[in-house]
Amino acid sequence: MYKVSDLLVEYKKKLTSADKAVQIVKSGDRIHYGLFNALVVDLDRALAKRTQELEDVLIMTSIWAYPHPPQILVEDPESKHFKYLSTHFSGYDRKMNKAGCCWYVPVTFRENPKYWSENVGDIDIAMLQVAPMDRYGNFNLGPQVAEIQGILKRAKVVMLEVNEKQPIAHGVQNTINLFDIDYVIHGSNIDMPIIKPKDPSEIDKKIGAHIVERISSGSTLQLGVGGLPNYVGAMIADSDINDLSVHSEMYVDAYLKLYMEGKITGNKNLDKGKMVYTFAQGTQDLYDFINDNPITYCAPVDYVNALEVIAANDKVVSINSCLQVDLFGQVNSESAGLQHIGGTGGQSDFVMGAFKSKGGQSFLCTPSARTKKDGSLESLIRPTLPLGSIVTVARANTHHIVTEYGIVNLKGKSTWERSELLISIAHPDFRDQLIKDAECMGIWKNSSKITY
Repeated sequence: MYKVSDLLVEYKKKLTSADKAVQIVKSGDRIHYGLFNALVVDLDRALAKRTQELEDVLIMTSIWAYPHPPQILVEDPESKHFKYLSTHFSGYDRKMNKAGCCWYVPVTFRENPKYWSENVGDIDIAMLQVAPMDRYGNFNLGPQVAEIQGILKRAKVVMLEVNEKQPIAHGVQNTINLFDIDYVIHGSNIDMPIIKPKDPSEIDKKIGAHIVERISSGSTLQLGVGGLPNYVGAMIADSDINDLSVHSEMYVDAYLKLYMEGKITGNKNLDKGKMVYTFAQGTQDLYDFINDNPITYCAPVDYVNALEVIAANDKVVSINSCLQVDLFGQVNSESAGLQHIGGTGGQSDFVMGAFKSKGGQSFLCTPSARTKKDGSLESLIRPTLPLGSIVTVARANTHHIVTEYGIVNLKGKSTWERSELLISIAHPDFRDQLIKDAECMGIWKNSSKITY
């Protein structure tokens, strides 16, 4: 074990300012800015000051969630000096993508550690925001272990931006030691990103009610990104359902409410007594609950999202939102035509993992229709997905689809049975046309002949 005096000497050697640290960045470098709540801020601001000195610097991230844009893009809005990439999109990332200065990296979340460690080449500099060093020389990575270890394996240089407000997350592979890094920067202790779920619409409430009817006590929950999964969690908290467990890609405020209501016992097969997740985002109450709390367990995404790990728990219930479903059962959760909305994330991981679980269920939820800018109504259950749409969940993997008009189970169903079921939960204004479309596509029960 290191002596305290050794740690202090080493710490002082590596301690520097953000401005000095980024002086090693050179044109053509590949830099990782961190993940989720561990995205660097002071180092970003320092690097932005060097914009005119640099060319072709590749910046990689996952979900910019702060209430301000990356400073490098403020200084370089036309991406002449920096190329900004993200493996998942936040609202800011979408805005920057529309402006032409943010690109998406398609990934399957559970593969990300291997993606970084074996497939993208060297990472010249890995920048991470961390909690202050403990007496053993370890910096806690906070509630976002995800693929960080894969990034660190290929990083030539590691810079840590210390934030005293970063929660101490319990779990596995959740620290990095002083002797394994190159620079320490005392950050400005920016607040954690606050993600508040939207208030549910009347349609969300109807969708939520359909799902809660199918959930029984003893289930293990995975709630996805967005307001609807959070709302379903809140509905469960107010129900008679109990003896619940958590094994989830994202840890959200709904779990905190469930815990406070005494609904979570952690009585599952794997990691008993632990609420397992790979990253967390939500309110300050959520971060305070996670901080140094041993019942929360942050683990790498190639463990949390592994199909066999998900399936090792009985009665897994996976609840996620989607954007569109076609009559074959293909699900798009990523784009509106050619416009990118959000990443693949682990949605397909939990759809497949939940189905493999004994008694498991996955639910993909969407309103049946949306109102366009011109006031007209557009069906979100479509004959085929529009040009440019991304298939997030393949038709063979889709389990339950939910709209405000009900739930249908597509597993083991023929093409005409699928189309019939999906049309039954489509908006009534579009059902007749969808039947005609299904007939032309050769997926209606009266004929398998394509007539388009």
